[in-house]
Amino acid sequence: MSTTPDPRRWRALALVCVAFFMTILDVSIVNVALPSIGRSLHASNESLQWVITAYAITFGGFLLLGGRAADLLGRRRMFIIGLTFFSAASLACGFASSLGVLVAARAVQGLGAAVISPATLSIITTTFDEGAERNKALGIWGAMGGSGAAAGVLFGGILTKYLGWEWIFFVNAPVGALVLALTPRFVRESRIEGVRRFDVAGAVTVTGGLALLVYAISKAPDYGWGSARTIGELIGSVALLVAFLVIEIRTPEPLMPLRIFRIRTLAGSNIVALLLGAVVFSNFFLLTLYVQQVLGYSALKTGITFLATAGTVVVVAGISQMLVTRVGPRPVMVAGMALITGGMLWYTQIPVHGSYASDLLPGYLMVGVGMAFAFIPVSIAALAGVEAREAGLASGLLNTSQQIGGAIGVAVAATVATTHASTLLKSGHSAPQALTSGFALGFWVIAGVAAAGTLAALTLVRREEAPATAEEAFAA
Repeated sequence: MSTTPDPRRWRALALVCVAFFMTILDVSIVNVALPSIGRSLHASNESLQWVITAYAITFGGFLLLGGRAADLLGRRRMFIIGLTFFSAASLACGFASSLGVLVAARAVQGLGAAVISPATLSIITTTFDEGAERNKALGIWGAMGGSGAAAGVLFGGILTKYLGWEWIFFVNAPVGALVLALTPRFVRESRIEGVRRFDVAGAVTVTGGLALLVYAISKAPDYGWGSARTIGELIGSVALLVAFLVIEIRTPEPLMPLRIFRIRTLAGSNIVALLLGAVVFSNFFLLTLYVQQVLGYSALKTGITFLATAGTVVVVAGISQMLVTRVGPRPVMVAGMALITGGMLWYTQIPVHGSYASDLLPGYLMVGVGMAFAFIPVSIAALAGVEAREAGLASGLLNTSQQIGGAIGVAVAATVATTHASTLLKSGHSAPQALTSGFALGFWVIAGVAAAGTLAALTLVRREEAPATAEEAFAA
């Protein structure tokens, strides 16, 4: 790690956090604007899902490659490239005159996000020395990411109502341009020196495998989990990922050196990140549908309700990173996952005629505290004991775990809720009753996933990564 602290490090942190916030924001900001986009571009509901799916496929598929490219080609360079792609694609999204153009631009936007996200985390890791100062930096980074998903719903509602759906994309352009202008001044360059070969076969197989996996999972609720199409796509994605592992074992300079998984804290944290992503993304998905389809909230009112969660994450983030510094990541992570589990159990009791203050707000606050207590220690633990030369790889792994988990969580929650609601509608229940019961069952499922995450944090994340273990893990 660095021996002399970079005097520009806190300004660099501010820049990369702003860029990271935009990428997370764009995962959820589109949801509340979909009806407006559909009316404007004359698109069916089924076709509109590609606005979300296109972003998810390239975001989830290219994260690992983006992280490793940052290590090999330069973290600042890849951050600038990713931000350029993301900002330009955002403008193209806003100017799109057809659904096809919008979907294509969203795919490019996801590619840019897949480069930005691991680059930001690896820049932080190589800029701040491991310990209290890095924990503080990661606390800020985690707060931006944890609040980004909730803030996306809020900003999406405000921008769609007052300026039009195009502005959920246009707003990224000036922010991206400002960050691009300041990055060369405040963010220093770093990369692995001496690597002469690039693992092309590994890059192709892992990117193809992850992209196909995200696509298969995202479309499974539409085609059915047991359909030949879904099963074939899942088998294809597994085959590509197995081929990737075989290639990595045999390649002298692999894209992903498998020895990194000898760091047990890293491996355990990525499992928790997978489960955490599944819970958080599916939670926002189900709640957004419930407050709009059952309670009849407008897009703006829906967004405002999530301010409680987003604000809580930001306020509690500082407490979370201080606790991690004092007692280690595991107890804080366990507490966070337990609180999120409690929030999911609270939502299983949602009524048809729900009240924001009594039926939603307690859960929003519980989940907000839980997210701050979970995201930050997961990020810190996933990078503990990792050498600077592998920072991009570790960052890409963490982001991939969260995004793949999110895709799985949303797909499973959507399948459970929709199937149960359809069954009740056929048996004579009213639409609000059927929908509410379906959402409640979905929350029971993700409460189980959150409980599994709590158990994983308790058993798989070590109190502290012994220095000898880290050195052994990166031995030649």
